[in-house]
Amino acid sequence: MSKEEEIKSIEEEIKKTKYNKATQYHIDQLKAKLSRLKEDATSKKSTRGGFSYSVKKSGDATVILVGFPSVGKSTLLNSITSADSKIAAYEFTTLDVVPGVMLYNSAQIQVLDIPGLVSDAASGRGRGKEILSVVRNADLILIVADKPNQVERVRHELYDSGFRLNETPPNVIIKKMNRGGVKVSSAVKLKHIDKKMVQLIVNERGIHNAEILIRENLTLDRLIDATSKNRVYVKARVLYNKVDLLSEEERKKLPKDFIQISCLKKEGIENLKKIIWNNLCLMRIYLKKIGKMPDLEEPLIMKKGSNIYDVAEKIHKQFAYKLDYARIWGPSARFEGQKVGARKSLSDTDIVELHFISI
Repeated sequence: MSKEEEIKSIEEEIKKTKYNKATQYHIDQLKAKLSRLKEDATSKKSTRGGFSYSVKKSGDATVILVGFPSVGKSTLLNSITSADSKIAAYEFTTLDVVPGVMLYNSAQIQVLDIPGLVSDAASGRGRGKEILSVVRNADLILIVADKPNQVERVRHELYDSGFRLNETPPNVIIKKMNRGGVKVSSAVKLKHIDKKMVQLIVNERGIHNAEILIRENLTLDRLIDATSKNRVYVKARVLYNKVDLLSEEERKKLPKDFIQISCLKKEGIENLKKIIWNNLCLMRIYLKKIGKMPDLEEPLIMKKGSNIYDVAEKIHKQFAYKLDYARIWGPSARFEGQKVGARKSLSDTDIVELHFISI
């Protein structure tokens, strides 16, 4: 039996078997085995020769437009960047990955328009595996749709490819050992699975000797994710394009978390840029030389939560090693020119003056 046949066989068995206390362990083991087989199939196909998409990550962050054909991704790319993506009123216009750069708050944000997905893309249909491999570079995924039912279908394809949208990784520590079997301890009460199930699942996932510490009320799916190598945890937002074709009543019925835009009418584009910036969690840090005015023209773009040490390291690693202290002005400072240490966290629009150890 080939891998594909085995996958289909297990999927059929899971569908046919009623889930109850008597079958729970068997079905959960099947789900773990199914996940492992799918990962193996994806890994082997990705290493084969042939057609592939390759885009170098650049700029301060990368945003990827994902959706079915003809939902307006190319028009959107042209609306928010300086790219010139081919546009037409028929499907599969974009046959390659088209990059663009969105300039916002002095940040250079790479935006990629990838070929449209088709149903079962996660299984490889329509070069789906190659297309979705590009998405693994995303700091933010924008799901572009022009029909409400498309959103769940795209989410399903992404989920089957190992993407976990707007989730945090499972709070599980797995320390592999050379012997001793699987020992499970939990810092919280487990309501969905028990320790016996954890041992069965990790054995099915190829882990036979390990110390496992669970720090959240795990579900089976989260446990499988904790033992998987191909999971990607990334932010995602939904864009509903072509809202100009909807009535006011139809627009009100759309889910509140859908960002409503019309690329053709340029409606909602500026608001979208602001939403992208906020979801990327970027901030501007202005640098100041000792005794000079700060450079307010070209800020350093950093991730929110960055500190003084991170700023020095981004400029040059040698600077980080020689950092002594800094003075700051702006939202993070208790007073102008406050002297702070390397671990002081910064906020958007802070001004930083670095001081180094004299050698």
